[in-house]
Amino acid sequence: MSAVTPAKALGIDFGTTNSVVALATGEGNADLVEFRAPGGTASVFRTALCFWQDGDRPGGVAHEAGPWAIAEFLDFPQGSRFLQSFKSVAANPLFDQATIFEKRMRFEDLGRTFLEHLVAHGGAALRNLPERIVVGRPVRYVGSRPDEALARTRYNAMFATLGREVHYVYEPLGAAYGHASRLDRPATLLVADFGGGTSDFSIVRVDAPGAARRCVPLGSAGIGIAGDRFDFRIMDKLVLPMLGKGGTYRSFDKVLEIPDGHFTDFGDWSRLALMRNRRTLAELAKLQRSATNTAAIDRMIAVVEHELGYPLYEAVGRLKRSLSSDAHAGFRFDSPELAIEAEVSRADFESWIAPDLEQIALTLDTALANAGVTAEGIDRVFLTGGSSLIPAVRHIFEARFGEDRIDSGDELTSIAHGLALIGESADLAEWSAAQEG
Repeated sequence: MSAVTPAKALGIDFGTTNSVVALATGEGNADLVEFRAPGGTASVFRTALCFWQDGDRPGGVAHEAGPWAIAEFLDFPQGSRFLQSFKSVAANPLFDQATIFEKRMRFEDLGRTFLEHLVAHGGAALRNLPERIVVGRPVRYVGSRPDEALARTRYNAMFATLGREVHYVYEPLGAAYGHASRLDRPATLLVADFGGGTSDFSIVRVDAPGAARRCVPLGSAGIGIAGDRFDFRIMDKLVLPMLGKGGTYRSFDKVLEIPDGHFTDFGDWSRLALMRNRRTLAELAKLQRSATNTAAIDRMIAVVEHELGYPLYEAVGRLKRSLSSDAHAGFRFDSPELAIEAEVSRADFESWIAPDLEQIALTLDTALANAGVTAEGIDRVFLTGGSSLIPAVRHIFEARFGEDRIDSGDELTSIAHGLALIGESADLAEWSAAQEG
């Protein structure tokens, strides 16, 4: 962005997995902010935090965020505390605080720490923030009984650190507003946003170009199922059986199934590093001696002992992406301590996520009902978010609306871009108010 062109508004897509920021510069234009990263620069900033003890700093705890947090954690996992997807506890009343090396941090403390690093790594582009800031929020927060009022309070405290008034807009509405600029005629537009933690749907009425109010929100719905759940399905159905899940062990004269509790922390790669402690490794060694399939427990011990959680989940992500374009793909994990290979079909993957797809389809029905329209009344469908590339996800919309009505693109950045554009619109308050009704 040109240094002589002051930004009119800032859009922040604070995501479960990734965060993206855009600056509106007027006349319907918005530029993505590029963040410094260990490997160069990127417009996508990982929503992650890493803390470690440092006697040279006030309070004795240092911290980093984004890709820098991952780098710090991988360098020194046992001496660090790594947090990712912390957005998922925003609406959880059971979450009070996280204990970080004897320091207690509430959600808003974690959020302010994250924003501090986000702004710093944004460099000159975020040195002088515009007066208008628009933050995306999910249509439905993660959790069985999310408390939206609590989430709003926590968001307010988190984003207060920016020193500007903050407006909240449903994330898919941000994508809808940006996509509307591509349309040259009136249309009823459905936007489906598939993030890391939630799948959200919003329906907007788009008027003709030049209209006093180009877009009118009609209705929304969301569910706490998305990309992270799909990753875990692969881990649970493909990888964990190779590490002993579903296997048996001998106890005196009985053969018993290995308790699922041994595999709970495999749901999040960062928790795996915390399993590398004397007590857990002693329990696994005992299990290995009594297991009927000792080789599987050997593999499990290798993952824990050599801290292979991050590269293992990276391999899971590569498989998921490969199956978006290929009917068959190989799962390959190769390290000096452990090698795993398996062939997986797209049909297998789709069977693993079938319960999730059913729930997503039902939530789509709810969005249509909330908007008071039928599938036939939708003129255009815009799919965004990384999991929108999964064929089984896309098929839900092709079956309802027909392939010729579906658009996609800018899967990771479209929301921030649209939020920034909403920020410079004359009817900003009405877009912000749309989340209340």
